[in-house]
Amino acid sequence: MALTLFPEMFPGPLGESLAGKALKDGTWALEAVDIRRFAKDRHGTVDDAPFGGGAGMVMKPDVLSDAIEAVSPKPGGPQVPRLLMSPRGAPFSQARARQLAEGPGVLLVCGRFEGVDERVIEAHALEEVSVGDFVLSGGEIAAMAVMDCCVRLLPGVMGTAQSGDEESFEDGLLEYPHYTRPAAWAGPDGIERRVPEILVSGHHGKVAEWRMRQREEITRLRRPDLWGRRTAKRNEEK
Repeated sequence: MALTLFPEMFPGPLGESLAGKALKDGTWALEAVDIRRFAKDRHGTVDDAPFGGGAGMVMKPDVLSDAIEAVSPKPGGPQVPRLLMSPRGAPFSQARARQLAEGPGVLLVCGRFEGVDERVIEAHALEEVSVGDFVLSGGEIAAMAVMDCCVRLLPGVMGTAQSGDEESFEDGLLEYPHYTRPAAWAGPDGIERRVPEILVSGHHGKVAEWRMRQREEITRLRRPDLWGRRTAKRNEEK
């Protein structure tokens, strides 16, 4: 479920491709609830100026809190994680996506303006989550990214269970390069590029070794943070 000021943005891209098919088949469900429904005045006011001054507006605690209360499971029932999309949140990860995909569901709160009143975060124990070191206009796109990451992990959504086993981040490494037919291809620069011989050798063991070497090298070069954590873990295990 998503709490948002723009429910018409959903399901957006999640209504297409594998996620869209799974949505139509009932493999997963999505409800987008308009926060403005819980405004206290006839103008539908959901924000106000920040105490202490400063630029922008802040989402009102009474309005957002009522919205969260209205859509949260009743006490005693199965509770779901409540995530607030926030650039200051902890980085969302593949491991967290797997946890959510295995659970009863999730409530995603899409912030807007300069942010959400801190008291709401404290009162509802919202888990602040970030999808990257950048700032979006609102939490809707971030929420869709989280949903997509979780939905594709649900049983039956992807073609085979193995489809996700060797993807980026599954074991702390980025994914290896992919190739398909034709085996020889000349790009717009006129240079002919061929598929690595090992991939057409038919030797599955050597292919697996090549792919692992590629994953390690790509991770080392492109994500030294991931490579550092992997190296540290190896050293601890020795």
